[in-house]
Parts: sequence; C-alpha cells; structure tokens
Amino acid sequence: QVQLVESGGGLVQAGGSLSLSCAASGSIFSINVMGWYRQAPGKQRELVAAINSAGSTNYANSVRGRFTISRDNAKNTVYLQMNSLKAEDTAVYYCNVVRPSSEYWGQGTQVTVSS
Repeated sequence: QVQLVESGGGLVQAGGSLSLSCAASGSIFSINVMGWYRQAPGKQRELVAAINSAGSTNYANSVRGRFTISRDNAKNTVYLQMNSLKAEDTAVYYCNVVRPSSEYWGQGTQVTVSS
C-alpha cells in the first residue's frame, strides 16, 4: 500500500499563486508516474499534470504555461506550482501515484480561486 499526504491549497484571488505537495510513504518502490488530477463540481475528474520517474511531464492544455509539476524522488514527493490562477481552476485537487500494477489516490485538497 501507498499512503499519500497532500498539503497546500486554499483560497486565492484570480491571478494569484498556490502550491500543492504530496508525499508518498509505504510501499513506494517502483513508483512510476506521480501526478495531479482535479474535479470541479458537476464535472468529471481530469488530469492536470503528471511526471514520470525520468522527469518527463504532461500537462492539460488548460494549465500548460501556468502550472509546473515537479518531483523529488529522494523524498517521494510531487509538487504542483500553480500560477496565474483562474476561477475555472477551482476544484478539488487529487494526488495520484502509479506503480506497475496499482494506483493510489490522495484524499484531495480544495483549491478555490475567487474572481
């Protein structure tokens, strides 16, 4: 099992910045992809950004150029720096970790952007 502890999030005005972090513990060997998803009210959960063990990244078109994902393999932690936030970025953000035969989710952290 992998346990994920998220931190960060909160309330910010449009144009502001927030940072999220997610620390993995437990059976952390062979973690490949670490990422962030989000789910707004009434919408499906969607990928925000992901990064694999080699450092290759993938971003949703809606956040590319504004958000930056990074990871510290020594700390088994993934980060999401969110800049130029918009009202439409408001959602619950979930950390996601993928191993070869399993996938884990964090409990979610609320990000609210006021316009």
